[in-house]
Amino acid sequence: MTVPCFAFPRENVYTGVIMEPLAKLFGSGARLKTLRLFLFNKDNSFSLAEIALRTKLTKDAVRREVVELHAAGIVRKKGAQAPVHYQTNPRFEHLGPLETFIRETTNAHPQDILKTLKRAGTLRVVALSGFFTGILEPQIDLLIVGDNLEERVLSTAVRSLEAQFGREIRYASFATPDFRYRLGVYDRLLRDVFDYPHRLLIDKIGL
Repeated sequence: MTVPCFAFPRENVYTGVIMEPLAKLFGSGARLKTLRLFLFNKDNSFSLAEIALRTKLTKDAVRREVVELHAAGIVRKKGAQAPVHYQTNPRFEHLGPLETFIRETTNAHPQDILKTLKRAGTLRVVALSGFFTGILEPQIDLLIVGDNLEERVLSTAVRSLEAQFGREIRYASFATPDFRYRLGVYDRLLRDVFDYPHRLLIDKIGL
């Protein structure tokens, strides 16, 4: 299975939420989100409602984009029962180059990730691992440590990131005292993050 390894732009270049150049290239951010969902989840099929949920787009926008992608041959209908499901078309002539292009040009902007996550509380550590680095071994892709974290808000924030990156993000969150304890006893989950390639977006603990 091909795993997207996200590039990280220089942090002093990006501030706030950015209109991705690729969105302009493909005509809209909706088109780009829908493409990512299909290309990063090639073995899965989705109904229009599921696509809308995963991409945070309206059903009308999803219907419009899926019609275009189906007409282009990038996606195909899966099964005959309602609701209709769609899946990446493995016979699309340019699937390989398109997937490579989308994967290699999908940037993880640290500023945008942190802006999304900080709604949940005071962040002390944020580490990217797993599919963000192209390494499958770690059990999680995102580690969040903070004070007064609101799990419901954090879950919503992660779902927002999933819509941006086009696939599920495995994450774990800890209160700062719990994280310090787990770090001290060499917790397996933490070792799975820090013993493999990872990227610290915030470290206010001194790792």
